[in-house]
Amino acid sequence: MRLASTAAELPERPRDGARAIVMTMGALHEGHLTLVRRARELGAQVIVTIFVNPLQFNDPADLERYPRTLEADCALLEAEGVDAVFAPSVEEMYPGGDPVVTVSAGAIGEVFEGAHRPGHFDGVLTVVLKLMHLTSPDVALFGAKDAQQVIAVRAMVRDLAVPVRVEAVPTVRDPDGLALSSRNVHLSRADREAALALPRALAAAAAAARNGDPAADVVRTGTNVLTEATRASAKFAVDYFAALDPRTAQQVPDDHRGEAVIAVAATVGGTRLIDNMTVLIDPEGSP
Repeated sequence: MRLASTAAELPERPRDGARAIVMTMGALHEGHLTLVRRARELGAQVIVTIFVNPLQFNDPADLERYPRTLEADCALLEAEGVDAVFAPSVEEMYPGGDPVVTVSAGAIGEVFEGAHRPGHFDGVLTVVLKLMHLTSPDVALFGAKDAQQVIAVRAMVRDLAVPVRVEAVPTVRDPDGLALSSRNVHLSRADREAALALPRALAAAAAAARNGDPAADVVRTGTNVLTEATRASAKFAVDYFAALDPRTAQQVPDDHRGEAVIAVAATVGGTRLIDNMTVLIDPEGSP
């Protein structure tokens, strides 16, 4: 496996087959490795990028605290058969300081996660586009857990005619249903038990959708589960639980029909968690 700090050090593109890329900030876990395995299925060559992107952090202290575990990450990736790791420095990515020209997420970056973290998706799209230019992939893989990020990246690729296919890989969950996240290590046993309200709320909403309930009732069903969780624990606080349009990330109307992303964000014992589930809302088509 090659470790490259500049694009010039990356291996040549394969003559036959696609180049697949997985973009990360390191501190890898099983969710990341699932993306890598899917990339191996799709690409003759797999490149993983590891770059802690300062543009997507609102708080400098959070940027400073973010774990840097390059040696351990490379060991995991080599075991998965990755062809190259692209781990550029900040100076390599942004010579001369923050870029003057950046990518705007537009309305996608103003709601839900974007409202909670202003400018975050602008920073994400800027680095994603630059990494795509530097690595020239045919396909880029992202975790479906970060649903709004996937929506933003797909919109950018579509609107700017970027010749890269974007694939979202299903969320990896622990046996108890909690979505894998590097933040889960900060949960105490009691916090983790409380956090299970997130997948329960999503499951309840999905069941309501399968039952043929309208969009407003689908959201209400999941919200009721979270309301009980807030009553049971003073350390549990919900940021949002909503049905999003899978192309725009805007909240769907109460009479929406079709696919929707049910998204949730909550803080549990000081740790902020997100999760989502895609459902089909079709009240008139139900039995």
